[in-house]
Amino acid sequence: MFLWGIFISAFIIGFSGALMPGPMLGITINGSLKKGWKAGPLIVLGHGILEIILVITMTFGLKDLFANKTVAGVIGLIGGAFLAWMGYGMIKSGIGKSVSLESQRTDNGTEMGNLVLTGIIVSATNPYFILWWASTGVESVRQSYVFGLFGVLVFFIGHILSDFVWYSAISIAFSGGKKLISDTVYSWIVILLGLFLVAFSIYFIGSGWKMLLGM
Repeated sequence: MFLWGIFISAFIIGFSGALMPGPMLGITINGSLKKGWKAGPLIVLGHGILEIILVITMTFGLKDLFANKTVAGVIGLIGGAFLAWMGYGMIKSGIGKSVSLESQRTDNGTEMGNLVLTGIIVSATNPYFILWWASTGVESVRQSYVFGLFGVLVFFIGHILSDFVWYSAISIAFSGGKKLISDTVYSWIVILLGLFLVAFSIYFIGSGWKMLLGM
C-alpha cells in the first residue's frame, strides 16, 4: 500500500511538472515534426538517463553538490548559451526556408540517437531541474528509501512514467501533422519554437547570474 502511494505521488508530481511549458516541449514538438512519434520517447529517455544518475547519486549521499547555488548558477549560464544556440539555428533555418517536412524525415539510427543526447543536455543545463532535484527530489528519494532500494526504484518508475506519457502524447499528436501542414507553415512553427527557446535562454542566463550573485 505504501509503495503504491509512492508510485502514485511520484507520477502526479512528475506529471504536473511535465505539463509546464519549457525547452523540452519545444524540442519535442520540433523533433516530432522532423522525425516522427519516436522523438518524444527518445528525448525522455535521455532525460531519464540523467535523472536516474541523480537518483543514484542522491541515494548514496552526494546530494549537497546539487544544492550548491554556484553550481546551479554556472549550469544556468551554460544552459542559456546552449538554448540560445539551438534557438538561433531554428530561427535561421525557418527564415531561410531550408526546412522541409519531407526532407526532415529520417529513419537513420544515429540521428534519432541524437535526440537522446539532446534530452540529456536540455535537462542538465536547466538550473531549475537541478534545484528541483536538490529540494523536492531529495526529499522524495529520502522518503522512498525508507523501503530500501526497491522503494527508490518504485519512485523513479512513477516519476519517469509521467514524462513518457505526456511527451509521447505530444509527439504522436504533432507527428501526425506532417501530412497536414505546408512547408511554409512548418517554417513558421520552427521560427516560433526558435524564439521560444531564445526567450528561455535569456531567462536561464538571468536566473543563473542571480544564483551566482547569491540573490
